Amino acid sequence: MSKFQFSKRIAIDLGTANTLVWVAGEGLIINEPSVVASSVDDGRVVAVGMQARQMLGRTPESLTASRPLKDGVIADYEATRAMLSYFINRVASPFLFWKPEVMICVPAGCTQVERRAVLDAALSAGARVAYLIDEPLAAAIGARIPIAAASGNMIVDSGGGATEAAIISLGGVVVHKSVRVAGNRIDEAIQNYVRRRHNLIIGDQMAEEVKIKIGTALPAPPAQARQASGTNHKEESMEVSGRDQVSGLPRTITISSSEVAEAIRPVLNLIIGAIKAVLEDIPPELASDIIDKGITMSGGTSLLAGFDKLMTQEVGVPVHLAQDPLLCVARGTGLALENLDTYRRSLTKK
Repeated sequence: MSKFQFSKRIAIDLGTANTLVWVAGEGLIINEPSVVASSVDDGRVVAVGMQARQMLGRTPESLTASRPLKDGVIADYEATRAMLSYFINRVASPFLFWKPEVMICVPAGCTQVERRAVLDAALSAGARVAYLIDEPLAAAIGARIPIAAASGNMIVDSGGGATEAAIISLGGVVVHKSVRVAGNRIDEAIQNYVRRRHNLIIGDQMAEEVKIKIGTALPAPPAQARQASGTNHKEESMEVSGRDQVSGLPRTITISSSEVAEAIRPVLNLIIGAIKAVLEDIPPELASDIIDKGITMSGGTSLLAGFDKLMTQEVGVPVHLAQDPLLCVARGTGLALENLDTYRRSLTKK
C-alpha cells in the first residue's frame, strides 16, 4: 500500500479551555489545552497546548502565554491560526495528496464576523476546505441523540467559555440561547471569593484545581440531614496557596466545598437562566417531548458535582449527563464530517 494518501478529514472542537482533534476513521487524536506561548519581540510561536499551559503565569518578560479564544470565540486571530496550524500539521501526514478537509464547531450564538474569522483561520492554517457546525448540534450528534426524528430533544453544552442550550428537532436547531458564561467564569468566581473573603490572591490554575477537586453546585447538608436522606454527600476541603493581599507574602489557607458552592452559585444561576429562557420559547408540541426525555448535558462544566441535581431542582425537568460529556462535541463534529451529505444543510462552508 502506498504511503501517499489523497486527503484527511479533520474535526476540531475549538474550545476556550481545550482543543480536541478528531480524525475521520481514526477517532480522537489530540486533547490539549487551548494555550499558545509566543515571543514578545517577533511574535514567533514557542509552544502550543500542554507545554504552553505549563507556562501560564510563569513567563519572563520576553515570552507571553495566553488563551487565544475567549468566551468560545476568537480573541487573538494570529495565535488561533498558529494553534490550528500546529494541530492540523500534527495529524495530517506530509504525504497527503491534497490538503485536509476541516470541520470546526462554533457557538450557535456567535456572529457572522466571528464565524468568518474561524473559517479564515482554518484555511490559512492549511485546510483545503473548511466547514462550521453549531456546537449544540455537534454535541447532540456526539451524545447519540436521534436529531433527525420529528420530536424535540434538548441539549445543554457548557464548556470553558460559553454555555449553549438548544432544542433540536428534524436535524436542526429550533430554539437556542447562548451565554458566554461557563467554566472560566466559575474559576473567576472562586478567585474573587478567595480574594474577598480570605484576602488571598490565587492564580487561574489554582482556582481550576479547586473547582475540579472540591467544586460542587450544592453545599453539603448537615450530618443529621445526610443520615435521614441516606446521602453520602460530605463536606470536603483543600489547601489553597497564593499571595496575601495585605502583606504581599505567600500564604496558604483551607477552603471548603460549601464555600465554593456559595462562590459559584451566581454563575450557575446565569447558566440556569439561559436554560429557562429556551424552555419558555419552545412550541407546545416540543415541550411535551422535553418533559418525557429530559435535558441532556455535555461539556466539561457539566461534570461539576451536583450541577445536574441543582438544574433539575430549578427547572423542574429531569437532567442527565451524556456519555463521555467532554468528548461529545468533538465526536459529533467528527460524525458530521464523516456524513456530510446528511448534515450538509446545517453547515457553513468556505
